Amino acid sequence: MNTRLQARFGLSFEGFDLEAELDVPVGGVTTLFGPSGSGKSTLLRCLAGLERSQMGFMQLGETVWQDDSKNIFQPTQQRALGYVFQEPRLFNHLTVRGNLEYGFKRTPVSERRLGMEQVVALLALDHLLERKPQHLSLGEQQRVAIGRALLASPKLLLMDEPLASLDIARKREVLPFIRKLHDELDIPVVYVSHSLQEVLQITDTIVLMRDGKTVASGPLTKLCSELELSQYLGDMSGSVLETTVAAHEVEFALSRLVFNGGQLYVPIQNCDVGHGLRVHVLARNVGIALEKPQVTTSFLNILEASVIEVSVPQIDKHSVQLKLDVGVPLLANISRKSLHTLKIEPGQKVYALIKAVSLAQELVEV
Repeated sequence: MNTRLQARFGLSFEGFDLEAELDVPVGGVTTLFGPSGSGKSTLLRCLAGLERSQMGFMQLGETVWQDDSKNIFQPTQQRALGYVFQEPRLFNHLTVRGNLEYGFKRTPVSERRLGMEQVVALLALDHLLERKPQHLSLGEQQRVAIGRALLASPKLLLMDEPLASLDIARKREVLPFIRKLHDELDIPVVYVSHSLQEVLQITDTIVLMRDGKTVASGPLTKLCSELELSQYLGDMSGSVLETTVAAHEVEFALSRLVFNGGQLYVPIQNCDVGHGLRVHVLARNVGIALEKPQVTTSFLNILEASVIEVSVPQIDKHSVQLKLDVGVPLLANISRKSLHTLKIEPGQKVYALIKAVSLAQELVEV
């Protein structure tokens, strides 16, 4: 049984060409990530059938929605998908209930996989049902828009930068609900973003895009640790670790997290022991020592490591990047001078000194 979303699209506008391929799991959240103008929204519109790519192809699991080699093209209204835009696009003359019922009533009973009560509870909309959209915050409006899309019982949910118009407070309000979509519902999501902060919180599979092309795709934790891809993340280059809360040290306001091969201390987290947390360790926050410090140091996070790979030094750059093995891959940025002085090379045993660890759920930008 095919459990992949596969697509190939080629499209040309004045001054822009899209040449994109997708082959990602049908499950969880797949994020199309890249700067503005890289083709993310255009690719999403091709998936929806809103843009017609000549000689295009799209297959969701066993269902083919487009295969121009066989003269197959399902129009948007015949594709079992939901689409959430940057703006909520709600019907102002209808209440929240009416907006939610819009998609629900137009879905044949035999095809309904989600009920009103389930979606209302998932998105915490019960106290808003009788309000009109103009009496809601933008964050509440976007939650209603997500609910309306879900109540069409889509087999694929497309989300085009749904947080772009929200301020930081509203982003923090809506993001947990987006995470719940794949935690509690069996609906694959393709999400468009140019914010790594959003990506870190919700993504299972990431697709990097540049200049209308798909550069690479794969699990978020794997791609963020590939040296050759760090150029696409810039100052946010670093490793993503899946950890579990092992203990809270209340007297120091710290939580101890464990992962495969090590542990990390972070500011105390308001969650139970055993809770999973995703953390982001920026490469620029990781230093290197050849020996474990024998004197007292302020570093709480010192990990034994081995060097897997060293990036090729560039004459116009002062730093190089290392890929380390600490039980999981970990990236570190050091100066070219330090590389020369320490004589670091693949296979060498070192110690990673981590200056700061960021919790993914805290990384939300304006």
